[in-house]
Amino acid sequence: MINEDAKIHPDWLNRDELESKSTRDGYGRGVVEAGEQDERVVVLCADLAESTRSHWFKEAFPDRYIEMGVAEQNLATVASGLANYGKIPFITSYAAFSPGRNNEQIRTTISLNNVPVKICGMHAGVSVGPDGATHQQLEDIALMQAQPNMSVVVPCDVEEARKATLASAFNGKPMYLRFGRGNTPIFTTAESPFEIGKAQYIWRGGSPEAAVIACGGLVYNALIAAKELADEGISVTVLNNHTVKPMDRSAIVEAAQEAGAVVTVEEHQITSGMGSAVANILVQEYPVPMEYIGVHDTFGQSGDPDELIEHYGMGVSHIKEAVRKVISRKK
Repeated sequence: MINEDAKIHPDWLNRDELESKSTRDGYGRGVVEAGEQDERVVVLCADLAESTRSHWFKEAFPDRYIEMGVAEQNLATVASGLANYGKIPFITSYAAFSPGRNNEQIRTTISLNNVPVKICGMHAGVSVGPDGATHQQLEDIALMQAQPNMSVVVPCDVEEARKATLASAFNGKPMYLRFGRGNTPIFTTAESPFEIGKAQYIWRGGSPEAAVIACGGLVYNALIAAKELADEGISVTVLNNHTVKPMDRSAIVEAAQEAGAVVTVEEHQITSGMGSAVANILVQEYPVPMEYIGVHDTFGQSGDPDELIEHYGMGVSHIKEAVRKVISRKK
């Protein structure tokens, strides 16, 4: 059943009744709120102000918005200098370009120097849809979580994206925040708890047979899968694991100990993604059978976002199938 502490929207089960928005909208709202709270907040963009929703900050604080043009390497290095002198810079572009194109500059000028630049990768995952393989960044979590000092957050909906943006502004650390383009159901609320580094149970089944650990827009699919499995007599837990780094180690181990089997769910390559980070924890602390929902060593393609999620095996039915498989392996 729904974990009451998660304060999920009461109509969460009715997708048609829920408002849907892109998580990039949550960034746009959150960064304006951060700018209202602290004049040190600045936004730098690589010629994609409207697509990244940075234009909302530009309209509110034109003197604190810097248009860098199509120069993603410069985007990172200028931001690192600003951060070194006391500013709180957010840099925005498509994830395919930042961190995809400017990874070396992020590594050398931001991560190595441990300065609090907030890297906002937009349009990540296959749910970018018709933009196709070149723009469907599926390797960004791998790039960013491998860098020392860098934290990585993947919000599940627009409301959590707003909270993540606001929280990251004031934690004094380099951050990678991953946002999508496609509209996803808004199933969390303003009252839903959010803390960087703290995973949240959103579904707690009695005597669970598997734990589903998810991040990003696919958390909603995991929640629907849990309800359908419960109707079929299969009990699971669902953990919203929005912070890929630093991951909530104790919550991951607790979920594995309670259920004895784990399914990870992410819109990213399964190699070196969130699921790999979960496995790294469990292989040391509490090894259990695992299955991975995500993209399996292939590139994306143009198409409708929902159809692509299904095509690449990340839909509700695929999560349910993975749960059944991991339970059979456990038995």
